[in-house]
Amino acid sequence: MTQTVDLWFDPVCPWAWMTSRWLLEVEKVRDVHVEFHVMSLSVLNEGRDLPQGYRALLDTAWAGVRVAMEVERTHGQQALRDFYTAIGTRYHPGGEAKVRPTLEAALADAGLPIDLAAAGDTDAQDDDLRRSHHEGMDPVGDEVGTPVVRINGKSLFGPVISPAPKGGAAGELFDGVAKVTAYDGFFELKRTRTVDPIFD
Repeated sequence: MTQTVDLWFDPVCPWAWMTSRWLLEVEKVRDVHVEFHVMSLSVLNEGRDLPQGYRALLDTAWAGVRVAMEVERTHGQQALRDFYTAIGTRYHPGGEAKVRPTLEAALADAGLPIDLAAAGDTDAQDDDLRRSHHEGMDPVGDEVGTPVVRINGKSLFGPVISPAPKGGAAGELFDGVAKVTAYDGFFELKRTRTVDPIFD
């Protein structure tokens, strides 16, 4: 029976991008289907005292999550997956600016109407965005960010990985992560990150 794994992402986060690429590899080697959901680093960090550079990033991040929510609302889960792949490819390996023309180009890449980019300029759907955000983030608390992965009905922040493993290695990592999520008393594993995201 196919196992559903849920991933919460903000398009601007390179670490969520790495985890998403890993999970798409896992789909190839395990009987797993990944459901993508939107969270917002901007929502998560509302009211926090942040470095100016990170605050500027979060100010630009609203448009991407709003467009992602509109894509899912109007075109469904598969379209959200396709849009995330398109916008993530442009933001992360591509290094493109987080501006409306990039969103429009990503929508076109995903075969979606570019006028969906207008959703990035309005807060009309922010209640739905916040609901999606809290569905993912409340089970893990507010001391972490994205990615959040839910396996076996249990949510964890991470894994934070670089580069994303492929093939059999992707499946083996998934097996390990799935095992720790199955134990109710498991909370944390961590070591110092020594590399930036490696996009390959």
